This record gives sequence, structure tokens and C-alpha cells, in this order.
Amino acid sequence: MKGKYLGHLSRQDPLFGFLVYDILARIDVYVPHPEFRVFELVASNSVYAYEETHSRACVVGKFFGPTFGWDRWRAVERAEREYRNLETLRGYGLVGCPHHVVRPLGLNRDLDCLLVQEHYRGEPLSQAIQGAIHQGSHAHLFWRLKALGYFLATQHNRTANGQGVDFEEDCRYLDHLLEQLQARRRIDGQDTDEFRWLRDRWREQPAMWQDQQVWLHGDATPANFLFGGGLDVAAIDLERMKRGDRVFDVGRIAGELCQAFLNATGDSARAEPFIGHFLWEYACHFPDRQRAFRSITKRMPYYMGLTLLRIARNDWVSAAYGRTLIERAKPLLRSYWKNHAY
Repeated sequence: MKGKYLGHLSRQDPLFGFLVYDILARIDVYVPHPEFRVFELVASNSVYAYEETHSRACVVGKFFGPTFGWDRWRAVERAEREYRNLETLRGYGLVGCPHHVVRPLGLNRDLDCLLVQEHYRGEPLSQAIQGAIHQGSHAHLFWRLKALGYFLATQHNRTANGQGVDFEEDCRYLDHLLEQLQARRRIDGQDTDEFRWLRDRWREQPAMWQDQQVWLHGDATPANFLFGGGLDVAAIDLERMKRGDRVFDVGRIAGELCQAFLNATGDSARAEPFIGHFLWEYACHFPDRQRAFRSITKRMPYYMGLTLLRIARNDWVSAAYGRTLIERAKPLLRSYWKNHAY
């Protein structure tokens, strides 16, 4: 079990009864005297794993209450949204091997807006990336990216709805990032003006409007994909799922790879073989692989740039490194002129 061991869950805790009477039966676990070990998991929200000690069955509890404080209704809305999102994607057949979306097991608004999900025992992509950077496990990361390309292509292709993407939403997202970066004093007015000018140039490119909407993961970071054997992949943390351009997810993964190598080695170019491999594997799940690859790579710099700006706004990022990420985002967004109609 990954995570910090916190001890046993008290039988007097209201959560104990919820797990025993509402959750265990849903995963077909029946023990006469259940007990739970508790582990704190690393996540943006308050997330814990609860392992029943006799059966070794494990579930994950995600508390939305602490994130939103006094705004309980917002916490409820987020918890309910993630529950629906998980059910929605599972409804497209993303259940089991090789493509899996974790199963929501229960929602309790009175327990700090708790969402309980199945626990998937797998390796996060972040671990594979670190292995490639620090232990030279390049073949392993290439394999994981092949599996992830297969998973995302399957998710996107199954959920395409035939309606054109609205690139204006992704323009507004860039504006939102700029506002946050300004509030944290990471960029000045000159930077902001340049990024807005570049946004407008991307808006003018026909390619940014030509694909159809798919269901996006919405937060396609290395921590949110877990890998089993072979090509097995599971997706978690779907509270930001939305309709949009498939390259929003694909570019997020590429940007995260770029940032990981830049942060660890100072050289983002070391990520390029892995990014290219991931995109090529993603594109192989289309009737015309070459055309799909060209289409994706023309749109991707915008979404990679968004990803680097998104990371730069975080409080855990130093001012100096945040500046590095912002400067790295500029040439990506300046490449709009390469993105002609096709």
C-alpha cells in the first residue's frame, strides 16, 4: 500500500459504519468483524485509503469538504460531479482490461462530502517518468506511454459526439492562467500582453476549430493514470472532466513530460523522444496515422504552453523556476505560424 500509515479507523467514527454497511457489500466483501487500516495518499484533496485488514480489500475515500471550507455546497457539487463523471466514462465500456476507469462506490454528503471509489493497484505514470530520469529506465517509460496513448485514443474516439470544438473555451482558460500568474506576481504587463496577442493568433488558425468534441479527462497529469500489467491503464481523479479538443489531454501529458525533464535535468529536450513516441502511439489508433499525427502536432504547442503556465502558477514552484517555465512556454505559443490550415 502506497501512502503514509495513520493507524486503525475507530469503530466510533461515523465513517466506520458507512464503510461497513454501504461500501463493503458493493465490492462483495463480507467479514464478521471488519477493521480498517488508514493510509494518507498524496493528492490535491484530502484522500485516504481504507484497507479492511481481514480481506485486504481496499477503497479510496476522497473528502471534498476540506478543499472548499465553508462553501459546503460547492464541495457537494464537486463530489457529485466526479461521481457522475466516473459513471459516464465507464458507460463507454472503459471497464476492466486494458482500459479502466475506477468505479465510484458511494457518496456521503454528511461525512465532509466524501466520495468513495475502488482502489486500483498500479504504478502511476509519475513513477515511470522518474525512473526514466534517474535510473535510465527508458524502455519502461516508452512502454507506459504506448499504453497511455492507447487508453486516451480509445477514450477520445469512443466519446466523440460529432460537434465541433469550441476553441474559445481554451482561450478563456489561458486568460484565467494569466490572471492567476499576475496575482502571484509571476508575470508583468508586458508578458501578459504578449500572451494575449499570441492567444489571438492561435484563435485565427482554422485547425484549432476543426476537430470534434470528445470527453476529456480534464486533468491528465502523471499522477492520474495508473498502470497494471501489459497495456492495462486506469484513470482516476475525474472531477475536471469536460468536453473539448482531444489535444487538451494529449498536450497536457506532453507538457508534463517536458516539465519533468526540465525540472530534473535542466534540459527539456531530453523529453522530446518520449513526447514523440507518445504522440505516434496515440495517432496509430486512427484510420490515417500520418494525418492524425500531423493534426495533433499542429495544435499541440498551444496546449503544451498552457500546461507550463499552469504549473508555473503553483505555490510550490519557486519564483525562479516559475520564470523558467513561463519563458519555455513562449516559444511554444509563438509557433502559431506553423499551424496553417490542413
